Parts: sequence; structure tokens; C-alpha cells
Amino acid sequence: MNYQDINAKTIDSWIEGEGGWEWGKPIPHEEYVKAAHGDWGMLLTPQVPVPKEWYPKLAGCKVLGLAAGGGQQMPLFAALGAECTVLDYSKKQLESERMVAAREGYEIDIIRADMTKPLPFQDESFDLVFHPVSNCYIQDVLHVWRECYRILRPGGRLMAGMGNGFEFVTDWGGTEIKYSLPYNPLKSKELYEQAMRSNDGVQFSHTLNEQIRGQIQSGFRLIDLYEDVDKEGTSARFNIPVYWATLAEKPTLL
Repeated sequence: MNYQDINAKTIDSWIEGEGGWEWGKPIPHEEYVKAAHGDWGMLLTPQVPVPKEWYPKLAGCKVLGLAAGGGQQMPLFAALGAECTVLDYSKKQLESERMVAAREGYEIDIIRADMTKPLPFQDESFDLVFHPVSNCYIQDVLHVWRECYRILRPGGRLMAGMGNGFEFVTDWGGTEIKYSLPYNPLKSKELYEQAMRSNDGVQFSHTLNEQIRGQIQSGFRLIDLYEDVDKEGTSARFNIPVYWATLAEKPTLL
């Protein structure tokens, strides 16, 4: 089994587990109604809401939620009048999208696909790609940025949440610094076996060069960014930012 399939099954198991998974719990009906009346906010990283000025006009906007299943952001985009597509590799995350769409009565294209492969969309198909933290589950980030650039229209925007790698230097309980970077279980038998025992999936640390410089190398113009702190663990106790969120734009043609 390849690592992408392992991660999809792992996330499904988190959702099915006792208490569920924070990022796999669909929004309630009341939150959808509030969004339809203009009261809304979305997350790319654990705590800091995306600034409202980052969003284009959403009525009629063609939005791709990339690795954004779970029924959390796409219902809000739909409530605001966007034309939504969601791509995820977790079956459970996509089931949540179907459930919320049926409950609220909106249309959404739901696609199960592996983002390490070419994305199943034509060039210049979207106005906005909304990509919450998920690159930690793939080894090659540059591929994703290049595909996002390809499928966005000129002037289209990429909003992305990313880990800066620090979250991987501690043990999974977040109590002590234990590992060096880069963190890559595919290159360490010890890390791989530990990840399988702990049901953590196969996760990867990524650098600023991969995450932010990679967007620029793919052709994007970086417009804005912010940092965020995790909700728990060593980094949270010491208020150490371990996440970035970026706003990038595909330049318009001259």
C-alpha cells in the first residue's frame, strides 16, 4: 500500500474514532444559516481566521476546496453564493460533504482524488483554490503548487495553510524535543514503524523553501501571509508559531 492510501485510511479512522477528529466534524445547520446572513469565518490553520480582505467576491466565484473535505469550509462558500468543488482522498471527509450539501440543499462537485497526482481539472478552471493545512500528508509540495497555478485563471487566488516543520521535532505528545528535521518516515524505518504503531499516518515536514518559495517558483505572486500557533503541545505552551497561511495570486496576462 502506498503512503497516500495509508493516510486516507488513517484519516478515516480518526473520523470514526471515539470523539471523532476536529477537522472532520461538519458544521451544524445554524452555522450555515449564519453564513448565509453574512456572519462567517474560515480557517486555513488551527486558530487564526482568514482575513476577510483575502477573499474575492464570492457570489458566482468558482472555488476548489483542495484537500478540504469534512463539511467545514465548502458549506460556507456555498452559503455565500460560490460554485463549489471539493477534492479529497478521504472517503469519510467526502461523505461529510455530501451530507451537509444534502441537508442544506446546495450543489457541489465532490471528487475523490490523490493530490500527489495531476489534478483532474482543465487549465484555468477556478477563481480560488482554498487549501487548508494538508501538505504534511504529501512528500512533494512543489507539484501541488504547480497544479494550483495551472488550474487557476489569471488573477485567481490561492489561499493555503501550512506547517513550518517545528511540530515534528517533538514527540507526538508534544512534551520533549526528540527529532531532527526533515521529518520523513519514508526515509527512516524507525519513524515509519512508530507512525504505524501510533496510527499517525505518514506525515512530512516541509521547509519555507518548499512551502512559500515553491509558490513563487511556480509563478504565483505572494500577496500576504500570517503565522498561527497550535492549540496544544510544547509550541502552544510557549506561544511558538508553527503554521503559516499565505495568499498568492496567479498574475493576469499582459
